[in-house]
Amino acid sequence: MAAKAVATENLTQQYVSFILAREEYGIDILKVQEIIRFESLTRIPQSLSFVEGILNLRGKVVPVMDLRTRFGLPRGERDRKTRIMVVNVNGREMGLIVDQVSEVLQVDSDQVSPPPPMGASISAEYIRGMARIEERLMILLDVEKILSSEELAAL
Repeated sequence: MAAKAVATENLTQQYVSFILAREEYGIDILKVQEIIRFESLTRIPQSLSFVEGILNLRGKVVPVMDLRTRFGLPRGERDRKTRIMVVNVNGREMGLIVDQVSEVLQVDSDQVSPPPPMGASISAEYIRGMARIEERLMILLDVEKILSSEELAAL
């Protein structure tokens, strides 16, 4: 009886890479609607601590969160490289403030490893995996899990 050859399919996905506190992150390009320069936001009283405010994007009100604050990182300086990535989270538009948007990268599935165990003190449910690209590592985020359902409802 001849052995059947099992084809292993190597899938490629595109990620928008960005920098946050000198670390490289990636979000599935299909979740990113647009990238805009940082602009002043309208603050909302008593909003979640990581919600920076809202912006008017061609007539749509879009909540914007500071990804550094969400991840428990120190607040960064806003400069000419600071961007707002408008992403689709569970069917809703949301802005994410990042230090800098880098490039669009193609990542093969064999370049991605599961996230390392972080311990109980670090919440890593929004980390999809770690991509090895040449000599660097990129943290792949699952934007659908950056906010809990309660936080998403509070927006």
